[in-house]
Amino acid sequence: MKTKPLLIPDRDFEAYLYDCDGTLADTMEAHIEAWVQELMERGLQIDGSLIHELAGMPAVQTVEVMNTRFKVSLDPEEVAQAKEERFYQGYLHRIRPIPAVCEDLIRRAKEGKRIAVVSGGRTRIVKKTLEILNLAPWVQVVICAEDVKQGKPHPEPFLLAAKGLGVKPEDCLVFEDADFGFRSASAAGMLYVKVERA
Repeated sequence: MKTKPLLIPDRDFEAYLYDCDGTLADTMEAHIEAWVQELMERGLQIDGSLIHELAGMPAVQTVEVMNTRFKVSLDPEEVAQAKEERFYQGYLHRIRPIPAVCEDLIRRAKEGKRIAVVSGGRTRIVKKTLEILNLAPWVQVVICAEDVKQGKPHPEPFLLAAKGLGVKPEDCLVFEDADFGFRSASAAGMLYVKVERA
């Protein structure tokens, strides 16, 4: 996936925090297909644009939004796990890097900066994605859906990453592609870089 030029603030940060899906990894279309198929099998037909709208939100919360919006009563934990398993088994082979962001992460790590990946995804999938992209050795902290009580747009995921890296929130720069991520970073008191499709 080609991205627009990254508008990075002209100052040094102690730590660099990266979202995974849509930021480091070009996976959004695969995630959307997995969601649409999983929900269709459960009698709910949705437009993929809705998943784009909810990008960055943990899967359990995504199902809760579906329940509210479509007046259904799907089990959030069960459906979230089934969708993640569907993605893990059938879509991981389609993961591709977003070169500009992956290269930025490796460059910062080589400079001795502290690196975290902060995702609304499940740990197993996020860690496997980082392995596929050859980024795992460069990352000190990985925060995923299971690690937080409140996912993006709440600030908890980014604040937990900063704490894990031992740095103040204001000394972190976030790379994100979704509105929930932008809001989460801002609420955590962090500047962020928008990763946008060219």
